[in-house]
Amino acid sequence: MPIEHLLLLVVAIALVAFLYASVGHAGASGYIAVMSLAALSPAVIKPSALVLNILVASIGSWQFYRAGYFSWRLFWPFALLSIPFAFVGGYADLPTHLFKILVGAVLLLSAGYFFWQPHNDSVRREPSKPAAIGAGGVLGLFAGLTGTGGGIFLTPLLLIMRWARTKNAAATSSLFILVNSIAGLLGNVSGARNIPGLVVPLAIAAVMGGAAGSYLGSERFAPALIKRLLAVVLVIAGTKLILTA
Repeated sequence: MPIEHLLLLVVAIALVAFLYASVGHAGASGYIAVMSLAALSPAVIKPSALVLNILVASIGSWQFYRAGYFSWRLFWPFALLSIPFAFVGGYADLPTHLFKILVGAVLLLSAGYFFWQPHNDSVRREPSKPAAIGAGGVLGLFAGLTGTGGGIFLTPLLLIMRWARTKNAAATSSLFILVNSIAGLLGNVSGARNIPGLVVPLAIAAVMGGAAGSYLGSERFAPALIKRLLAVVLVIAGTKLILTA
């Protein structure tokens, strides 16, 4: 990759990490969108997005835990089956056209979530253990297949079903992203594939952007505008992937 293209990619990854961390996410769908627009192959995109996710989700998980928003009782049923299923999804090697269609759909779904705003932040009821365990398994599989951590699916589910308040949902999703990204990456590496060398400069950019975004997002930024900007990027990238599949 020419050095000027690499520099642009590094800047874009840092910006994505900054924006996502400011609204409590790790950024996998944004990393995938940027790398897809840069015409990188799925073999590079999937493990790279998982590595970046692990780094940024680690920062977010710690901050939400320190702030007192994390609930183990809410988290563990979703995580129970998600971890092994994320490993299976990470191990699977989808054909390029199927990968593009699946990830394109995930990006468009992610855009819809960022356009959507919950108006009721109350908790109606806690999820039943069987429902949470089953949902976690399905979300873990999709997380591994697409190279995301699954938080982009879990957060809307928790809020739409009114199983958690916004910050508690973000805290749960942050650790869910972390454990499933680790499982997905282990599955990907187990499939006789290596972590791309390109991930090193991208990882540095993601950590810097994620640390700054998580701090400023919790202190200063109104998240609504950031979510709209993220949604536009995801729509462009998702549409591009599906049309070129």
